[in-house]
Amino acid sequence: MGTAALTSAAAGFGTGLSLIVAIGSQNAFVLRQGIRREAVLPVVAVCAASDLVLIVAGVAGVGAVVAAWPPLLTLAGLAGGGFLLCYAVLAARRVLRPAAMTTEGAGAGSRRRALLACLAMTWLNPHVYLDTVLLLGSLAAGHGALRWEFGLGAVLGSVCWFAALGYGARLLTPVFARPGAWRVLDTLIAATMAVLGATLLAGAL
Repeated sequence: MGTAALTSAAAGFGTGLSLIVAIGSQNAFVLRQGIRREAVLPVVAVCAASDLVLIVAGVAGVGAVVAAWPPLLTLAGLAGGGFLLCYAVLAARRVLRPAAMTTEGAGAGSRRRALLACLAMTWLNPHVYLDTVLLLGSLAAGHGALRWEFGLGAVLGSVCWFAALGYGARLLTPVFARPGAWRVLDTLIAATMAVLGATLLAGAL
């Protein structure tokens, strides 16, 4: 890989990180799973694989198709907003039930629920299509023949971030040995989900 290709890849890496590091429903969910050590690898894999598909779609030019069909973003906004509000209610209920919060591993049932929730938070968020497909796709196009190197850098940025978030969260386990810490975390998660859900619904209506 030449200097120009490395420069494009580095640009994609930085751009990808700048788009996903901001606090959002997906990051809050991955953080909680990491702290609880529940289905961390599958959740991180789902997030990274989803970004891979979306980034490839954007670099390949699918973003133009998404932009040409606004109803897709409206439907995603309605479904995603409703889902996030429901998840906010569940997080708020957990605040009232700190005894149910542990840092033990998940069973098969909770692992399945975690994966379904992760998929919903990823694919029902219209901002994913605007940021990852349209914006990254447009920026990649600006690199011409090196657009795929740019996309590769963005994918690597996504993998590094979700792996660091999911597995780095366990460093906070001693703090979350206390129910009070879980109350604070789930209060923040509930507030984040509620605000994002209301924002998505307001933008879709």
